[in-house]
Amino acid sequence: MTAQIAGLKTLVRTLRAAGDDLGDLKDANAKAAQLVATAAAAAAPRRTGRLASTGRGNRAAGKAEIIFGGARARYAPVIHWGWPKRRIPADEFASHAAQRTEPQWIEFYAADIQNIVDSITGA
Repeated sequence: MTAQIAGLKTLVRTLRAAGDDLGDLKDANAKAAQLVATAAAAAAPRRTGRLASTGRGNRAAGKAEIIFGGARARYAPVIHWGWPKRRIPADEFASHAAQRTEPQWIEFYAADIQNIVDSITGA
């Protein structure tokens, strides 16, 4: 006895493509990173405003990346994570911004994943 499944090749192909799409989620990563970077910049400690002005969200495969600092603000990691030996307390403004905005950026991922699932066909 044999059975034929109509649309099996199409199903396998679209499932593989969906798996590849789920692997990067670049658009959701970019939107989430920008949202968190903007919220973190607003919450960053200010003396001159330089630290807040260095924040940016990067599009990356497999992660949403938020970066503060660089040549203009080399002290950004110390401000964020603290330096106990130097009695500099942590001010985790970027981490807290990510937590505060989670309901919003979760929606970016949910929408992208739903689009990928909707693209799976079997016939």
